[in-house]
Order: sequence, then C-alpha cells, then structure tokens
Amino acid sequence: MLGFTLPRAARNTRITRAHKVSAALVATASCAAALSLTAAPSDAATPSAHAPVAVKPVSANGLPLTAKDRADDGKKDKVLASSVADHLKVTGVEKQGHTAKQAASRSVERKAIATPKTAPKAAPKAAPKRYANNLDGWIRQSLDIMKAKGIPGSYEGLHRNIMRESSGNPNAVNDWDINAINGIPSKGLLQVIQPTFDTYHVAGTANKLTDPVANITAAANYAAHRYGSIDNVNSAY
Repeated sequence: MLGFTLPRAARNTRITRAHKVSAALVATASCAAALSLTAAPSDAATPSAHAPVAVKPVSANGLPLTAKDRADDGKKDKVLASSVADHLKVTGVEKQGHTAKQAASRSVERKAIATPKTAPKAAPKAAPKRYANNLDGWIRQSLDIMKAKGIPGSYEGLHRNIMRESSGNPNAVNDWDINAINGIPSKGLLQVIQPTFDTYHVAGTANKLTDPVANITAAANYAAHRYGSIDNVNSAY
C-alpha cells in the first residue's frame, strides 16, 4: 500500500473533523488506485495471490457504518421483506378469488345450457265425454265402450234390436215366455236374462241388469260370441 504523509505545514496545524474526513477519502482513493494497478495477475502469479480484498462498508458520507446505520438498514430490509410478503399474499388471494369466480361462472353457464328455457307444457287432459240420458245417448255410450273392448256392433244394429225387444223402455220385463215360466224373466232394453248378463257383463259398466248401458253392452257381447255381431240378430236371440 502506498504511504501517505501530510505536508510539514499541515502537521503543525490543528486537524479538524473535516480534515480527517478529507484525508480518509484521499487515502481510500489512493488505496483503490493501488489495488487497480495490482488487480491483473502476472503469468507467474498463483491463484492465492489474487484473493479478494475485504472492503469495509461505508455510509453515504464516506464514513464507516455505525451500529445505528446497520440497525436502520436492517429495519428497512425487514420492512421491504414484509411489504413483498404482503403483496404476494394479496396477489394469491386475488388469484384464488378470480379462479373461484371463473368456476362459478362456468357452472352457471353449464346449468343455463343444460336447462331448457321453457319447459314443454303438458297436454291438457281431455274432458270426460258426456252423453244424453236417453236412448240415443245410451247407444252412443255403449258403442264407445264396445269399441274400447273390441266388441263389434253398429248404431243401426243396436237400435233395431232394441226397438223390437223393448220399444226403448229400459225397465221392460217379459213375464210370459219360457224364461219367465222358469223364474228368470228377460229384462231391459235388449231383454237379457240374469245368467246371460252375469256371464257377458262388460267391466266398466254398472253391475245392474236394467241399467241401459250395461244391458246393451252385455247383450252385444253375448251376440258377438254367438252370432258374430248384434248386427246379425234380426229376431229373438
């Protein structure tokens, strides 16, 4: 290291703190120049000859760092580290919230796609068909039941045989033929005896021999089994 000597006149003068600072700066600059001249190793130099020189940290004014300076720097480092950690936490929470919002949005979109905008309306139930409470209504109701059960017959065939057997009177009773003599008189629109009614009664109709609709459908069912259809009956059957 190069020596540094104050001028003779300066040695007899009182050195102030400013002088000391200036001298320290000059000495530091001289040391740096000397180090720069010897930094490049010669061909014969060994690696150990070029070990880095430890440089003491100094403050902004060129003086060595004091314990207070180091404490202040440590506090600044802690504040900076804490700020960075808080920023990372906030960023992580924001990312989690953004991801959750995206997932919720996708869920809503899937539901909107899966769910039809308007559900198809159920077909209104058909109102029960009404029939007149007279001979025409009884025949028509019987024909609908016969059609559902697969029993053949027409309006004309039923009406023709009804008029011959009872003249359209649902309470007509035959009390003079062989059936009457045997105690089982013929009754109703198509003059049916009780055993025949019981055998050929059609489910869904009243279980009463003189009921107009039940009497017609049972007689048509009997005629279908014996004659093929009530339309084929033209006399007592």
